[in-house]
Amino acid sequence: MGLRPGDRFGRYELVSRLGHGGMAETWRARLLAAAGITKPVLIKRILPEYGTDDAFISMFISEARISATLSHGNIAQVHDFGELDGEYFLAMEYVDGQPLHRILKRARVAGFDALPLPLATFIALEMCRGLHYAHTRTDDSGKPLGIVHRDISPDNVLVSYEGQVKLVDFGIAKARLQRGFSTEPGVVKGKYLFFSPEQARGEEVDGRTDVWATAVVLYEMLCGRLPVEGPEYAALPKLLAGAFPRPSMLRSEIPRELDALVMKALALNKAQRFESSHAFGDALTGYLYSSTPRFSTLTLSHFVQELFREDLAKEGRAVQVPASFLSEMEQWLQPPTSPSVPPVTLPSAARPSTEPEGPPSTDPREVTQPVSPAVDRFIPTRVKARKRRSRTLAVLLLSGGVAAGLTVASVLWGQGSLAAAEAWVQAHLQRPPEAPKPPVTAAPSPETPARTGDTPPAPTPSPPRPQTATPPPPKGSTPGTTTSSPEKKPPAPTRPDTRAAWVLLENARALIGQGKFPEAKETLERCLEVDPHLAECRRQYANVLMQLGERVRAKEQMEQFLHTPPSERPSDLPSRSLQGFSGSQQQP
Repeated sequence: MGLRPGDRFGRYELVSRLGHGGMAETWRARLLAAAGITKPVLIKRILPEYGTDDAFISMFISEARISATLSHGNIAQVHDFGELDGEYFLAMEYVDGQPLHRILKRARVAGFDALPLPLATFIALEMCRGLHYAHTRTDDSGKPLGIVHRDISPDNVLVSYEGQVKLVDFGIAKARLQRGFSTEPGVVKGKYLFFSPEQARGEEVDGRTDVWATAVVLYEMLCGRLPVEGPEYAALPKLLAGAFPRPSMLRSEIPRELDALVMKALALNKAQRFESSHAFGDALTGYLYSSTPRFSTLTLSHFVQELFREDLAKEGRAVQVPASFLSEMEQWLQPPTSPSVPPVTLPSAARPSTEPEGPPSTDPREVTQPVSPAVDRFIPTRVKARKRRSRTLAVLLLSGGVAAGLTVASVLWGQGSLAAAEAWVQAHLQRPPEAPKPPVTAAPSPETPARTGDTPPAPTPSPPRPQTATPPPPKGSTPGTTTSSPEKKPPAPTRPDTRAAWVLLENARALIGQGKFPEAKETLERCLEVDPHLAECRRQYANVLMQLGERVRAKEQMEQFLHTPPSERPSDLPSRSLQGFSGSQQQP
């Protein structure tokens, strides 16, 4: 017979069941001590039907053994471990709050496509503090325990109503105090969407694996989506190739400093990441308090309480959130005012059809489900502002004479980056017209250094526009007379607009990261039209063709890439990514 609220469980009294997983269940309970003293705890109990599963029991005991050695403000502490009627259980600190994955879902209902930048940064740096403590723990003799969590995800991050951030579930953590410390070669454990590259390959892991996973959680908080998504067979190749967009490509108001910190923590080579969780957390702390000096745990506390106001009210608990914070929430819901997307001019080769494609009729990220009164008042401002900006952008596109730029704006708009598209169009329209330049007849100097790496070169001047006005007659001539003109020289060859090509390449990378390979193919084809010599564009084009099953064309494109001088290829291209095309097999 199953347990029910009010039942005694050893020296604990069960209050309410919190969750029921595949092999275990969790209960809110009270420790009943002498003299009527009680203490709230969380009971994690193995379900009876899995009481004979040796592998799961071993993992459960491992969690107890590791967690019992940890005592830190950012880790939920284990108080007790035992066996009752043949069933193993764990009694641990009860965190009065919500798991991060539930906070992210509730925030979307409240109109937040992603968490405000200060909140996301603070949660991540608190995670880093707890992880650094675990990574540097030693035994009684001072020998490092070598603990690695290996399962960092929003499910295993708890945020209390007081603004505390706690890590839980060290069930698959690695530590030297475990029996059979080494994982079998090629065996991977954890949630694959949060795998580091070395974890996905089944290689040895260390604290930098948790740095990667923390950055993935931060990426989701900042962008409202993961770096790579989809089923395992599709997500892991993209992860191993680093085929995902920078956070700032998905959310224009993310500053360069924060964008760079996330991407450093997501370096494919762990030697290029932050050397420790402490280093990552320290960098995030520097950014947070330089941009938001007065941030405190109260900010996070008020945010979580406001999101779950109705839930707390059902429990008879009052929510005390000051009016000043409600105003701050309103400001967070306003569209950004200073997006960071630079203006770019595309050549005529990249022009789309004369009738630009409009925005989708409905934004899939807009709220369509009923919401509670506690958060309903925050939604209209966001939705109305977004619709207003969509209509304004459409008018600008149709009336501003930016046919050559519709490609960039429509791609950004189609990806949901309304702010980025709006910023591009506004910057393009506000730019003064360029004066016509004389034709360039000299050929490019052979001493011009070749492009190297993934850094876009400096923009090259656009070709001059032909003059359509009739020039005035020369002095001494009369109207109607024909004057001899010098022989016209052939126009100089048009230089590729390398900056526009790099914009298209970045858009294609974003589409690849979303698994939109047909759209990425079209974008890469435009990229090659603009600059046929951009080696990285050709390599990505070959990879996308392989994903779409066009192996013959993919092989041809990769052969062209291999004929590119090594100095013009990406400097960080792993040699294994070039293997397999001779046999018509390639992973992106």
